[in-house]
Amino acid sequence: MTRMPAPLRVTGAAVAAAALLSSLSLWTASPALAHGAPTNPVSRVYACSPAGGSAGSGACRAAIAANGGPFTAWDNLRVAGVAGRDRQTIPDGRLCSGGLPAYKGLDLARTDWPSTRLTPGGRLTMTYASTIAHTGTFKLYLTRPGYDPAKPLKWSDLPARPFAEAKDPALTNGAYHIRATLPSDRTGHQVLYTIWQNSSTPDTYYSCSDVVFPKARTSGPAATGTAKERVGGGSSAPTAEPGAAGHGPSKSAGVPSATAGAPSSAPRSAATAADGTPVAADTGTGSGPSAPLMAGGAAAVLLLTGGAALAMRLRRR
Repeated sequence: MTRMPAPLRVTGAAVAAAALLSSLSLWTASPALAHGAPTNPVSRVYACSPAGGSAGSGACRAAIAANGGPFTAWDNLRVAGVAGRDRQTIPDGRLCSGGLPAYKGLDLARTDWPSTRLTPGGRLTMTYASTIAHTGTFKLYLTRPGYDPAKPLKWSDLPARPFAEAKDPALTNGAYHIRATLPSDRTGHQVLYTIWQNSSTPDTYYSCSDVVFPKARTSGPAATGTAKERVGGGSSAPTAEPGAAGHGPSKSAGVPSATAGAPSSAPRSAATAADGTPVAADTGTGSGPSAPLMAGGAAAVLLLTGGAALAMRLRRR
């Protein structure tokens, strides 16, 4: 029997080990090529993830049950090879999941998703967390006026053109910051739909962020209710106050947090833009008496006091 020389056996084992290590390194490196999702306004996938802090909400519990597991890979909702053919590739009713079975719970038509309160026509700074810088274009869409959140999201619910677009923004502190001006004609519960088409990888990312705008204010004699009734969101969905503590990944990830906060019926004077800056503060009725009214009241008091003193003097005479 002819034995194989020992050096040859060692060489074969070394080659096999090197090949195994190479394949493992490629497997572990590929998921880190380009991960990301909006954290403010908070996206469904991030809010319902262990890092997002809203996994215990009703909508997130239902989404996790539909998935059969938690949204641990909140930054990996991506589809390869779309190349701009989003409407031809992603089917209606599956826009939030990107058509991926692992994220199908995000497509549930509900009105109680964790959401962020915004102001019509206000300034928006989206925080889009990412693990590594990549080139690509972000497109932001807002559902049309009259959108019904109790129905599955369809392409026809979105305008043909995005209201904002950003190409190759810089990655700062673990996130992209995309600034835009919101449309001024939206009210109630809407969905901010974000498409990130990479140009340095074949991947396209999709995300749904639920947002709430105040209801339109009524003008004229009909507006006789309280300030809370006249100015409010009127949505049953909870809101997420940007920058609130207690939710989000570790500080090392560089991802800001978003939590469920005040109800959407809060007055517009308390509204903030998605970057945490006050916008469109309401100065309508109910904000207190005006200066001329206070001055007129003081004058009336002085007039009455002077008249009473004059009457007393006449009586004594």
